[in-house]
Amino acid sequence: MTQRSIEMVIGRLLTDEEFRGAFLTDPGHTLRDLLDGGTSLTPTEINALVSIDPAVWPVLAEYIDPRLQKICLKSLGVRPAEP
Repeated sequence: MTQRSIEMVIGRLLTDEEFRGAFLTDPGHTLRDLLDGGTSLTPTEINALVSIDPAVWPVLAEYIDPRLQKICLKSLGVRPAEP
């Protein structure tokens, strides 16, 4: 088991709005991207993460202090500065 990787994924799901949105839209693709980036997850861990009710993540994220959150500026309608 790769407990550290599981903790990292769950932490990102709770504190990173953009990552959470990507996971909720396409969990398989989001986790494959993590694997491609070097994160170690077993097939059992992937299946367990994907099988969790997706409604859990946004609800739990509301309990995390906003100072620990990574917000998605796109969701606030903020556009990157033009060069």
